[in-house]
Amino acid sequence: MFQSSSIEISRSALKQNIHFIKNYLNDGVKLSSVVKGNAYGHGIEEYVPIAEEAGIEHFSVFSADEALRVKRICHPSTSVMIMGYIDNPELDWAVENDVEFYVFEKDRLEAAVVAAKKKHKKARIHIEVETGMNRTGFDASGLKEAMKYLKENEEFISFEGLCTHFAGAESIANYVRVQNQIKKFNRLRRTIETAGMRPKRYHTACSAAAITYPKTQMDMVRVGILQYGFWPTRETFVQYVHKNGMPGEQLKRILSWKSKIMNVKAIKTGEFIGYGTTFLAQTDKVIATVPIGYAQGFSRSLSNVGRVLLHGKRVAVIGLVNMNIMMIDVTTIEGVNKGDEVVIIGEQGELEISVASFSELSAQVNYETLTRLPMSIPRMIVD
Repeated sequence: MFQSSSIEISRSALKQNIHFIKNYLNDGVKLSSVVKGNAYGHGIEEYVPIAEEAGIEHFSVFSADEALRVKRICHPSTSVMIMGYIDNPELDWAVENDVEFYVFEKDRLEAAVVAAKKKHKKARIHIEVETGMNRTGFDASGLKEAMKYLKENEEFISFEGLCTHFAGAESIANYVRVQNQIKKFNRLRRTIETAGMRPKRYHTACSAAAITYPKTQMDMVRVGILQYGFWPTRETFVQYVHKNGMPGEQLKRILSWKSKIMNVKAIKTGEFIGYGTTFLAQTDKVIATVPIGYAQGFSRSLSNVGRVLLHGKRVAVIGLVNMNIMMIDVTTIEGVNKGDEVVIIGEQGELEISVASFSELSAQVNYETLTRLPMSIPRMIVD
């Protein structure tokens, strides 16, 4: 193995998570697997094929480059939808390859028609409306103008969906704001239907909204974090349990991150360990070096507070986390040798380091921790 650590992706855990999600969704609701951010750090190239094995037929990405990666490996009949960035010149490629994409401004709508005419194929668009996120999307007046243009160019456009995104469905603190967004979306929906337009699907729900506000599931949900085995927040889990009871089939983390001991050495009392003076050995110590650091996604903020698993025991990170290396205190563990397995995220023996505990120590959220795992770390599929 040329790399200093590796990531394992569990096929069986993913199948269990997809089964859990599909069982929760209302009848007839399509599940779109969100694989933006390199499939939340799991690896698009590794994740998409096993997601298809689990029954996924629709993937959502942020940008055209991610869509290209999915299209290169997915089944020809699988749908891909760009929710964010695609430059107008790339619309030719999207139209030619039946890639769906969000439209949230007149410029992109016009460019989509141009691309459709050029390629002699309909552009498959999802109209995004502004309901209160205040990020992207047509407001009421812009939507009316877009619908007029859409109707004039129906022969070049396949109206795949009307959509929006909720501003914080994972927190009860945003309840009023989300409810107002739902009402506004429904008003805009009536506006387009009154104008004689109707998309193939209405979709608004992310993982948190699908769980907390079931009525937002509509025709399709865009599920990200749940499929990877995580609840969006503790609040989301509590609300699920309150309404449905404890799930009989639990979500399972599908990712594990592992490295190996690089070196073992003895340190005398009174010596500083690593850069600077953040850790002074109060007693004789034995330390081991692990060849990962903040360049590999192990945050520098975990200096002197992080934990890893070694020989089935929880071991402290000591000294500053370097760019490519960190030190761990193995003084109380016998028989530590070069090459011994170190678990950064995952299980070893009876202990586990979850992504949540890892994230909390580094003041990050699950999403951030996962997507910061570099693409250069090899991913491998395990059963």
